[in-house]
Amino acid sequence: MSKRGSDFLYHWISDHLQDDPISDPVLMVIDMAVEAKQAAQTQGIPGQEIDEEIGTMFQVLMQELRE
Repeated sequence: MSKRGSDFLYHWISDHLQDDPISDPVLMVIDMAVEAKQAAQTQGIPGQEIDEEIGTMFQVLMQELRE
């Protein structure tokens, strides 16, 4: 993932991660990953910059859920 993509992702996650109880964390992570990619594209960050490390994106989201 590019530095630009990585920075965007970390900021986006911190702004959009809910504090509410999560009934289905897997579904939430998938939904957030899709939304983050779409938001990145609207800000001029190509999907490829996020796709390069899509596994990392899921890991980051899961890690954030544990904290």
